[in-house]
Amino acid sequence: MWPPAEPRGPPPLLLVLLTNFVMSFGKETLQTTAVTPQFQKNMDYVDFIHLNILEKKVLNNSEVSVQYLCSKPCIISLEAVASSEFRTGVPVYRRRWKDEKNLYVSRTRQVHLKFPSIMVYRDDYIIRNSIIVHSVILYAWISHKSASNYDDEQSEDYQAAVAKNYTFLEAVPPFERPYKDHKVCLQWGADYLWMLQANRIPQCPHESDGVQLLEFIYASSGEKTGIVKKFEQFENRELETVRQHQIDYPMFTISIWLYLLHHCEKDLCGILYFIDSKEMYGTPAVFLNEEGYVHIQMHLVRGDDLAVKTSFSLPLKQWFRLDISFKGGQIEVSSVGKNLKRHHHQSFTFREDFYYDDTAGYFVLGGSGYVNGIEAFFGPVKYYRLSVLETEQISNPHHDKDTVEQIELYYERCMDIQEIVYDYTYIVRQGEKMRRSCYYENYYLELIHKYGEKSKCDAFMWGKELREKYHTLFKLLQEMDFSSPDVLEDGSDTVVEVGRRIFEKVVKVIFETGLGVSVDRIKGLLYSLVGAQGNERLSVMNLGYKHYQGINNYPLDLELSYAYYSNIAIKTSLDQHNIKGEQAFVETIRLMDDELLKAQTKENGDVFMWLKHEATRGNAAAQQRLAQMLFWGQQGVAKNPEAAIEWYAKGAIETEDPVLIYDYAIVLFKGQGVKKNIKLALELMKKAAAKGLPQAVNGLGWYYHNFKRDYRKAAKHWLIAEELGNPDASYNLGVLYLDGIYPGVPGRNQTVAARYFYKAAQGGHIEGTLRCSLYYITGNMEDFPREPEKAVIWAKHIAEKNGYLGHVIRKALNAYLELSWHEALLHYILAAETGIEVSQSNLAHICEERPDLARKYLATDCVWRYYNFSVSQVNAPSFAYLKMGDFYYYGYQNQSKDLELSMRMYAQAALEGDSQGFFNLALVIEEGNSIPSYILDHLEIDQALHSSNTSLLQELYYRCWNNSNQESISPCSLALLYFYMRVLWNTVLHSTLIYFMGTFLLSILVAFAVQSFQSLSAHNSAGRRSEPLSDDVPSSLVNDNEHATRLQQDEPTLSNDLSQQESNPQNPLVTS
Repeated sequence: MWPPAEPRGPPPLLLVLLTNFVMSFGKETLQTTAVTPQFQKNMDYVDFIHLNILEKKVLNNSEVSVQYLCSKPCIISLEAVASSEFRTGVPVYRRRWKDEKNLYVSRTRQVHLKFPSIMVYRDDYIIRNSIIVHSVILYAWISHKSASNYDDEQSEDYQAAVAKNYTFLEAVPPFERPYKDHKVCLQWGADYLWMLQANRIPQCPHESDGVQLLEFIYASSGEKTGIVKKFEQFENRELETVRQHQIDYPMFTISIWLYLLHHCEKDLCGILYFIDSKEMYGTPAVFLNEEGYVHIQMHLVRGDDLAVKTSFSLPLKQWFRLDISFKGGQIEVSSVGKNLKRHHHQSFTFREDFYYDDTAGYFVLGGSGYVNGIEAFFGPVKYYRLSVLETEQISNPHHDKDTVEQIELYYERCMDIQEIVYDYTYIVRQGEKMRRSCYYENYYLELIHKYGEKSKCDAFMWGKELREKYHTLFKLLQEMDFSSPDVLEDGSDTVVEVGRRIFEKVVKVIFETGLGVSVDRIKGLLYSLVGAQGNERLSVMNLGYKHYQGINNYPLDLELSYAYYSNIAIKTSLDQHNIKGEQAFVETIRLMDDELLKAQTKENGDVFMWLKHEATRGNAAAQQRLAQMLFWGQQGVAKNPEAAIEWYAKGAIETEDPVLIYDYAIVLFKGQGVKKNIKLALELMKKAAAKGLPQAVNGLGWYYHNFKRDYRKAAKHWLIAEELGNPDASYNLGVLYLDGIYPGVPGRNQTVAARYFYKAAQGGHIEGTLRCSLYYITGNMEDFPREPEKAVIWAKHIAEKNGYLGHVIRKALNAYLELSWHEALLHYILAAETGIEVSQSNLAHICEERPDLARKYLATDCVWRYYNFSVSQVNAPSFAYLKMGDFYYYGYQNQSKDLELSMRMYAQAALEGDSQGFFNLALVIEEGNSIPSYILDHLEIDQALHSSNTSLLQELYYRCWNNSNQESISPCSLALLYFYMRVLWNTVLHSTLIYFMGTFLLSILVAFAVQSFQSLSAHNSAGRRSEPLSDDVPSSLVNDNEHATRLQQDEPTLSNDLSQQESNPQNPLVTS
């Protein structure tokens, strides 16, 4: 039990203080000694005070009997102090009186205690939030004073009292308290609203301090990217109170499953660490060092940082669990195996407690901009925010045991293969050396090595079981040339070569057998994880996309998706500065766009040859386009930086074109494909800047920043370039503020820097976009609230510009143009599974164009799958929405019809500006269906039009016409004209005058018809012949029938058209 809280000074405003209570939890200190008051009897006239309460509960108007004796003129004081979940020691009642006459006489006084309404009554319409009170202590004491000092409240001290006493009052739970009679009359509406919720008992949100930081396996490649997690305050007030109290006495536990591949190559590698709001390491910071020991760094209450290192190292290539618990200034570290048996344990004790506020920053699993991550697979990670648990108490199981076992088996096989390759290489090399030692080197021997039979080992030293297990490997080893001088002595390149050959063979097998024959989720996941851990770009992109969409049994996890996408996004920025490698510019070329397909060329193509001809003649635009195509590998031309630089140089010298001058200056500055020439590059850059080229002005600022370290001149040029709209300049100004070197501005200013980065990102700047995505995932910047989805979208946008991915897309397009369907299908699948929208829609188009190919090689429905993937993208094309709308409208193969989803797809196509979307929505209404209001609101159609189909049709047909080509006759213009004609005709038919005239004319027509029929009958009866009556129909009746038929054709119904279209579900609803 805690000691009674002592009263302090005069009571402040009760209602204000009671809303800020804090409970008195705490660690053990030297001040937690219990105090038991000692009562003395009134012998020899000693002052005393006693308290008697019949019902010791916190009730309104509770009665307490105060018995006291004063030996001198005195002041008797009563004070009630409350403790709630928010605060302790808050005065809620106080009363005092003086007694100057009744000395040496024991007296008794009845006092009625009055507490604030929020302590003693239930919530009602006026009392909105009653307080949960944990305890109330009633203090009573006597002070000797003269009458002149009665108003001196500061001298009334409980500790200095001549007699004192206290008692505890039991708090009443809020829902056991009575309602208060406010003696006011509420309006009928307010009283009714209150009665609706009067007996509703609110419940605390179900929360636990145990949080699953990671459930799915994460492949950490050792890069400066990782999973970012951020925590908010508890919604449960009790848990939040405990958390706030533990800021200076933390008590938490972290449990991490790991499969380490290597120890840290240099310095430290991140496992899990906390970064505070000032972008500094906080508590805890757990790293791995070069020797495999765990390095743990903590931030102390006094502001210092201390670190410790375990005496045991973490194992490689086996699953284990790392458990770390923190309590005050103590750390417990344990290593646990798959069987949950403890392998290692170590304790650390600090002399001072740690400072820890897990809401004032963010956690990182793996790498970040500050440190590389570990090379490992992360398994489930559990975080207990308020609890210190033993190893046996931690619940953090593996959810996907099959994948866990497959990872272990995979790397066991890898170790076997490496050992076989190294041994085989060593044997072959030794044999080659012995053979060469028998002959003198001569020209004939060189020819034998060049054209003769390669060295190989026919007599294997490995057992039959191992040779059968790795049959393909031994076959490849026999086919390889180990005498090549390009292969290093250690055999590392040999392993790479073997892996490459195996990969090519596996792809061939997959291709020939139908891309894996049957779907195997575990193997697919295994090779994706292994590829991502090895930094294979397509595998990393694949995992990022699957976690972003939550498809193919991958859980939807935006933080995990960001970890993968940011990895490739960073590489995209670096790859653009590397002119080597199989890279190509990522172009959005759709197979349905005939104009773009015709523009694709090669070095011997008509477009390229025409550009080359014009460039040779001195056409600056042709030189610029030709150089860009060759430098970046655009429009089907193979990447050739050396040839591109020749055209840059030629154009810069001959045409005086500022863009060519700038481009040539850049390659001279960076030495990309040409020897660096800073002096000439500067001259050219100044020349281009003098012509007013914004990027050249920015280039001058870059020169002064990088080569001269003249930040004043750099900032001057960047400010000018920024005013001209150059995004590079905006980013560079942000860097000056971030590094704290902006002229005249002391220190770093991350807020201003972030604003410049955002402006650069809006202009398409890659690094600026990356910075903003980081701000959105961490939520650590003032102007960037945490939005993981936006962070993923921005990182994905940059990752999809990667040149190596562009090379795959270009190979797919080239194969399609060459009618190499199998190769096109393979490469489009590789790109589509990484989430590239243009590859997804192109693949779906190929499957529509060649359904036989899709059925033969793909186990899934290619058209449905990839159009579905396409419409889930941010940048989906309108025709994909129309396709999916048709599929949902008619039903596609084994997919059921869904009219509402169909309308949603058409509406989305309409929002993309496609007139076909509006046209199809109008026809849906013509069919007799109604469009849900939320779809119409999404189209921003006035709600006043929602109830009238005629008004909706007019609006939809008008928007259809407005979004189509208005200079020519289109289905939308005809539909709008036909709609207005129908409205006019219906208006005419509903006219009263026309009704009577029509009735009159119809009567005359009927009478004329009857008379004609009678006369014809009489004529036939007069001249009756023996043969039967002719089948000829009277011409007048034929004319009437034809007229009726024409009327029916003037007003067709959609049902006839739909019935015809339903017989062929492959056709769209309507093609405009």
